[in-house]
Amino acid sequence: MGSVSPFHLAIPVHNLEACRLFYRDILNCEEGRSSDQWVDFNFFGHQLVIHFKEKTTTETIANEVDGKHVPVPHFGVVLDWAVFNALEDDLKSKDITFIIEPYVRFEGLVGEQKTMFFKDPSGNALEFKTFKDMSQIFAK
Repeated sequence: MGSVSPFHLAIPVHNLEACRLFYRDILNCEEGRSSDQWVDFNFFGHQLVIHFKEKTTTETIANEVDGKHVPVPHFGVVLDWAVFNALEDDLKSKDITFIIEPYVRFEGLVGEQKTMFFKDPSGNALEFKTFKDMSQIFAK
C-alpha cells in the first residue's frame, strides 16, 4: 500500500468535555493542544480536532448496506486485524452502544473485512474497520 500521509479532520461537538473524555479515555487517543473551544487528538496516527459548536437539530441520514442502516456522514480508520479485535474487546468492556455491532463482511471473498459503528457523545458516527488482507483495501 505504500506510505500513507496522516489526515486532518475537524468535527463539531456540542459537549467539549464529554467528547474530550470519550476520545481520550474510551478510544485511548493521546490529547494534544487545546483551548476552551477545541482539542487536538492523535487519532490512530491522524490529527482529529473536536471543535465546540452549539447543539443543533439535524436529520439523521443512513444508507442501507448489508441490511444495516449505515449512518452518513461517518468517519473512522482502518486498523490492523489484531488491533481492531483488541479495540472491539476494549469497547465492549466499556459498554459502548454500537449502531452496528462488529461483524464480518465478504467472508471468504475478496475484501473480507470486519466493521463496527458507534457514536461519540455529540452524535458523530464513527466506523472502524479492518481487512483480513490489507492489500485488498481497494480491491474490486
